[in-house]
Formats: sequence, C-alpha cells, structure tokens
Amino acid sequence: MEFNILPFVFLVQPSQEPPPPPPPAQQGQVDTNPDAPDGEKPEWEKDAPPVNPEIIDGRERPGFNAPLPDKIEQKNEGAIRAPPPEAFPTDQVPIPDRWRLIEDLGLVKEDILDPYNQNTYKGDRPINPDKVPWLPIKGDDWFFVLNAISDTVYEPRTFPIPVGIQTTEDPDRLDVFGDDFSTVLSQTFIVGAALLKGSTAYKPPSVEYRLTLAYNINYVDVPERRVLFVEPSKGSDRLDQFLGVQEAFVDYHFTQFDNDRFDFISIRAGIQPFQSDFRGFLFNDQQLGVRLFGNRDNNRFQFNLGAFWRLEKDTNSGLNSVVQSPRDDFVFIANAYRQDFLIPALTSQITFAYNRNREADDIEIDDNGFPVRPALLGDLRGRDYDVFYLGYNVDGRIGRINITGSAYWALGEDRNNFFTGEPADINAQFGAVELSYDKDWMRFRLSGAYASGDSDPFDDTETGYDAIFENPVFAGADTSYWIRQTIPFAGGGRAVSVNGRNGILNNLRSSKEQGQSNFNNPGLILAGAGFDFDLTPEFRLSGNANHLWFEDTTTVETLRNEGSVPKEIGFDLSAAAIWRPKANQNIVFRLSAATLIAGDGFQDLFDNRGGDPNFYSILANVVLTY
Repeated sequence: MEFNILPFVFLVQPSQEPPPPPPPAQQGQVDTNPDAPDGEKPEWEKDAPPVNPEIIDGRERPGFNAPLPDKIEQKNEGAIRAPPPEAFPTDQVPIPDRWRLIEDLGLVKEDILDPYNQNTYKGDRPINPDKVPWLPIKGDDWFFVLNAISDTVYEPRTFPIPVGIQTTEDPDRLDVFGDDFSTVLSQTFIVGAALLKGSTAYKPPSVEYRLTLAYNINYVDVPERRVLFVEPSKGSDRLDQFLGVQEAFVDYHFTQFDNDRFDFISIRAGIQPFQSDFRGFLFNDQQLGVRLFGNRDNNRFQFNLGAFWRLEKDTNSGLNSVVQSPRDDFVFIANAYRQDFLIPALTSQITFAYNRNREADDIEIDDNGFPVRPALLGDLRGRDYDVFYLGYNVDGRIGRINITGSAYWALGEDRNNFFTGEPADINAQFGAVELSYDKDWMRFRLSGAYASGDSDPFDDTETGYDAIFENPVFAGADTSYWIRQTIPFAGGGRAVSVNGRNGILNNLRSSKEQGQSNFNNPGLILAGAGFDFDLTPEFRLSGNANHLWFEDTTTVETLRNEGSVPKEIGFDLSAAAIWRPKANQNIVFRLSAATLIAGDGFQDLFDNRGGDPNFYSILANVVLTY
C-alpha cells in the first residue's frame, strides 16, 4: 500500500495597518532626534548614554571603502623584454649531459684560462671520453681537477744570530752574538692534478688518483758565516731550489658500505696530507702512508686508521724528498669523531697515536752540512724511542662561545737520555684551548697553552712534552713571531733551536723536518688574546698578543752551564691584514708584522750586537690560485 503525502502551504495575509510602536524596552537606545530639547524627548531617551560613532575593531561600516594605496611604478632601465614563444625552436635541443646545459644553450663558452665559470679542468664537468681515448676510463662520470698555486713570501726579520767560531763577516766581531737582521725571499709553485670517478654535491668520488708537485726557490741573506753553511769558507747568503712530491695517492671508495645518506668508507694509499686533530698540535704533515677512513650515522661519526712511514725532507724548503730513503720512523694513528657529544653543537674526538723511532744508528747530515740526527746535544749518541699519545680534542660551541681545545698525554721509553746515556721513561703532558666570541663582523679570542718541561734531566724520567710534527693554527699561527721564527740555541748546542719553524713548542730539536722528538726540554706556557675583524667581505684585520714563559728552565740551565735562568720569554705582539679583491681564495694578499719584547729569561739566554731587547719580523705574502 502506498501513501501519498501532499504538502500543505499556509499563506498569511499581511495586515494593512501599521503595527503599534514597540515599547521603550524593545526600541533600543537609539536617539531618533538628537537635536530635540530634552523636554520634548521621551522619558526612555533622556537617561540613554550617548552614541559612540567609532567603528568596532574588526568590523567595517556598511558602504565604507578604505582609501587605495599609492600607485607603484616599477622602473627597470636597460631591461630586456622576454622573447616571445615563437622565438624558441619548436624541435628538441640536443644536450649531451646536464653539466653542459648552459654551454649548449649558448650562455657560456668554456675557456681553459677562466677559473670562475664552468670549466672541465677544475672538475665542473665530466671528461668526454671521445676526446681523450688514451685515458683508461669508461663511462661519463670521470672528472679531472687541475690546481695551480703561486705562493710568494718576502720576510725581513731579526733574531739572535751567533758569531761564527772560526771566522766572521767582520773581524771586529768577537762577541757570542752578532748582528740580528736577515732577509728571506721564497717563491713556491704548486701544481696538482686529480682524476676522479664520480663527483656530485653529496656523494664522494668512488675512485681518486692525485698527484701534487711543489717547486721552491729561496734566497736567504744573514750577517754571519756558519749560519747557512757549516763550512766557514762559504758566504753568508744562499740561493737554493728544490722540487718536492707533496701528494701522490690512490683513493678507493667502498660503495657497498654506502647508505641513503652517502656515509662511506674509503682507503687511501700513498703520499697524502693528514691532520691528527682540529688545530694540528700533534701531527700535521704530508707523508707516505695507508689510511682507512669514513663516516657513519649521517656523518655524525667519523674515524681514521692510519699508518705512516716518514719521508726525508729538504732542509731549506721543507718539501718531501722522494729521492732519499724514507726514515726509520713510523707513525700509527687511530681517532674517532662524534658530533653533538658531550653536548649538542660540540664535536668530540679521541686520538691514539704511536711513534716508533729506530734511528739510533742513523747519522744524518742536512743539505747545509749540519748534523741533524743525532742532535748535537749532550752525549751526541743516537736515540731510539717509543712514544704513545693519548688525546682528547674538542671543537664547537657552548651557547655563544666558540671553543677549540686539545689535551695530550705522552707515555713511552727513550732508549738513550742524552744527559745520562741511560734509558728513561717518557711522561709528559700538553694542553691548549681557544675561546672566541662572535659579534656581527667581529671575533674576539682568548687562548692558552701548556707543555710540561723536564725538571730533572738526570733522572730516569723525561717529562718535557714534544709532538711528532706540529704545525698549529693557533694564537696567531705564522703571524706570531714565536711561531714563525726559529731561535738558535747558541751556546747550548750547535744546529739546535729552542723552538721549531711554524711551531709553538720549546723542544730543543735540530728541526722538526729532519730531527727527532726530544723530551728533555724546558716546556712552554702561553696566554694570549686576539681579534679578527672582517671589515668587508674582501678585507680582514687580525691582531694577537701572547705572553710566553718556559715551564721549567732546568734543562737550558744545564746545557748553558748557568745557575739560574728566569722563566719569562716575553710578549709576542702581531697584526695582520688580509685582502681578497675577488672575495674568494683565488687572489690573496697578506701583510703582517710581529715583534717579540724579550723578557728576563730570553735576555739572559740571547743577545745581539746592538743590545736591543726587541726583535721583529715582517711577512709579505701573495697567493694566486687557479
């Protein structure tokens, strides 16, 4: 059965008479005649509050239109109108690969002499195998990288220079120390080439072959004989040159260990650069070795396992010499980095290094005729030693404070203490820290370093700290007088220096390039402050002030046969200006000046002909990079 429901519509006839006025309570509080006298207004309007004509926030008055903003006229003088669609070709444009897109469109034409735009010779594009059929490569993901550097140095300086024993430049000079002024001019050309398989922004190359050669020519002029050459018959200036091999390695990338974040494991064999910590306090060199390295956990964990066989170095340039047999000196290093440990924004690193030296029977004479192994100190006997370094390094920030620090503990055995001729244990410590604060374009730095000294050279423990091959970026680096200049230990040893070239340690070595580590030394204490001002993107001004002391002077007192030597070395003040006219590293000009205001300890050990207690150095440097 079906039911049909019909809709009902009710129609209401409107009334023809107007409705009566509403009562006052329903009419609201609107004054229909605001100009009427109060006596003519209804009673309910007399007590009503005044009307607020303002617009309620968030609402608009009906019919209100806000004024329009001022008219904006855009002017772009010299602009080129976009081409119409019909100006583009309708057929396809052939593009061999994504790297040559802009060249195929006619936007850029490759120039081998242009280091800024895309260039095949600096790894911006893969090699075209058809153009180099003689290369043993397959595929379209091989890259060639060519680097060329010119490094020019002009350096006038003063430092304590001893008078030659047999003869001098001036027969009237009978003192221990002569004039202190000398000049260095050095020119280095570095050419490097690398062949890589795979080169993208995130994934490292799977194979790399690299070769880097450095040619140095240097000229030195000093006021005394037997400073540059051991023979008294030779003059007091020297022109020398050398070609060194700084890199020659093969790097293989184990792709099977890759993950989604391109964490990797690689092995590298050959002459290669390696820096054991953030600032290069322990070992920072380019040596022959094998290294397994990589990262994990989205690059939060990194590691290195390395074994290095130290090469002989050229005496005057410091470059690697591959024409001589490598030294009987081996370095084994293992370190691990962890980001955001111990706290976020802090990277911690632990280091274990072992230096095995077996050069007791090796007598090495440098290119200038001076013995460097063994050093001409003490009993003049050769030395073997085993040293283990345990280190913790940190780099990052704590809040607004940037921090970089290192701490090392050296333990081991020296087969011959050159004071006693007997074996001795090694137990020495080192620590360094730099704190900095950034404010806009300014950075302010505080730095401190401590290296223990040997308080009793005749006991069976050597407590003076020494590194393997230091090259620190710290406390002004090579702008600093003490780090840049080498101070001969005149009167205490021949061809031995208090400190080394580009180093902060007072280690009494013949040289860090060819000499052995020495744990019978006076140690170091350094406290410093500095700043870096980036006045423009192209110009930086830096300054440093360091105060230096010997940690313990017993060793130098014994070697110099002096009863008491004060600890203060003096104040090291330096300033540097760096100008990069292209706001990159292709052209860099640097001018720096430094002075050492000698303290009581330095003046007690060293002097000069004029008796001036202040020493200075100026460094003018130009670096051109392709």
